[in-house]
Amino acid sequence: MNNLFNLDGKIAVVTGGSGGLGSAMAGGLARAGARVVIISSREQTGAAAAAGITAAGGTAMSLAADVTDPAAMWHAAEQCEKAWGPVDILINGAGGNAPGATTTATQSFFQLDAPSLNKVFNLNLMGAIYASQAFGRTMAERKQGNIINIGSMAAARAITRVSAYSAAKAALDNLTRWLAVYMAQEYGPGIRVNAIAPGFFLTEQNRFLLTDKETGAFTARAKTIVAHTPMARLGEAEDLIGTLLWLASPASAFVTGIVVPVDGGFSAWSGV
Repeated sequence: MNNLFNLDGKIAVVTGGSGGLGSAMAGGLARAGARVVIISSREQTGAAAAAGITAAGGTAMSLAADVTDPAAMWHAAEQCEKAWGPVDILINGAGGNAPGATTTATQSFFQLDAPSLNKVFNLNLMGAIYASQAFGRTMAERKQGNIINIGSMAAARAITRVSAYSAAKAALDNLTRWLAVYMAQEYGPGIRVNAIAPGFFLTEQNRFLLTDKETGAFTARAKTIVAHTPMARLGEAEDLIGTLLWLASPASAFVTGIVVPVDGGFSAWSGV
């Protein structure tokens, strides 16, 4: 049973690995035996996340790179291979929203600005594509590997305010299915592509929507979310680890092309 979830000797890359959810996932992979490469656009936070894993007894390093820059992703893949060898697992965790791409009481859909919309699409969709190209190439050559995209419940349900983010994550779900089929047909069943769709987790990217800046109390939006979640709470970063390890390990050897909700039942309930 332990061997099913064992990642000893595996090399795992986590983009967005210095964020709240990303760092938790990176730590979970390390505890399962993987050597973890944290990719972050912010050098200091990436180094701090890697240092935290090392201090806990794991093995990690960090690379500063922007997932929206394809050249940076190819360079990061080269650095990883030179340091530790070919990558076995890629977690496309980089993502987030932007105020300029979010409707509010004072900002309508028609006022969302193009730079913010492009930023959200590039970060959530194109970043996953570029990373999958760079790190997936050697997976294709070796005919083995594992890509896990981090989607969102906003892809499957109409969530108010976050139109660009929702559309980008919906595209990421489609990319997950497409790439799963492509890799299996073109390079064999040893390469799997799946996604995790977190429900509502409090992160730095959505804090401005879910908590009051002055008091830290839940906003009306956050209260509505909790009321529509059968488990009656927001998710915590550690809630993702079990699903992540299942998808990253031999325990899910015959699983590809799926999107797994980790949402406390949010997507299952009609509200009635």
